[in-house]
This record gives sequence, C-alpha cells and structure tokens, in this order.
Amino acid sequence: MREVSVTFRTSSPKETIQLGQALGKCLQEGDVVALVGDLGSGKTWFVKGLALGLGVGPDQVVTSPSFSLMNEYEGRCTLFHIDAYRLEAVSDFLDAGLDDYLHGHGVAVMEWADRWPEVLPERHWKVRIAILDEHSREITLFAGHPDAIKVLKYQLNK
Repeated sequence: MREVSVTFRTSSPKETIQLGQALGKCLQEGDVVALVGDLGSGKTWFVKGLALGLGVGPDQVVTSPSFSLMNEYEGRCTLFHIDAYRLEAVSDFLDAGLDDYLHGHGVAVMEWADRWPEVLPERHWKVRIAILDEHSREITLFAGHPDAIKVLKYQLNK
C-alpha cells in the first residue's frame, strides 16, 4: 500500500491545537501517532489538540513527558503520550516497557518517533512538524493504511 500525505500550515499554537483536535476526533483505539519535529516545533501543542479530539477534558493539563517518559490521559480512548527524547538507545525504550503502549489499548502518541522507527507498528500515522518562522508551522500527516487514508482524503483534507 502506498503512503498518502496531506500538508497543512498553521500560524499559531491555537491553530496547531485545532489541527491536532481534528485528527484526534478521527483516531480509534489501537491507533499510533508517530511525531517528528525539532525542539520547539510544536509537538506538544499538537498532542494537546489530539487529547481534546479524544475527549480529554479541556481542564486537563497536557504536558510533555520528557522526564516521566509517558503521560496517560483519560478520554473516550486513553491517550498514552510518550517522549523518547531522553532515551539513548532502542534498548532503553524497550526496557522501560514503552513498546507495550504501541500495541495495546488506547491511542499512543510517540514524540521523537524518527529515532527508532523499528519499534513502531506497521499500521501507524506519521506527523512531521517543521518550523517555518516564530509562529508558523508546516504539518504533514502521513497515512499508509486504508482507514487512515480515508480519514486524510475525506475528513481532514476539506
């Protein structure tokens, strides 16, 4: 199956959250989102939107799990927010048991997913966030499985 992508531009954290929320509304239990982007690109802003789209309450503070490695949020699906930045090897990721969240219940979102793509399940979303300037971002969503391709073509690309 070929990969399909759609690129969006946002001009503020609020717009990045809104795009994440739109995708979050489409995600189902078992989905995995692989986030790629430089420090400060807006990965956590995007996850804040995913959380809203997954039904996590707006009063719930969504933060980067840089030091805890994984944060869990309850919504219509449990959101497992993983940050692999501080891990030095794929063995650290595996030893911490983080791979269990990529193959379990809920929706798993992994920041710095480009570091160890081999741990990602074959069926996953990829989101690449590029900094254009201080406020603007280019966000590309990639889908390779049929359900995700339908979402990209018919729900998010309006």
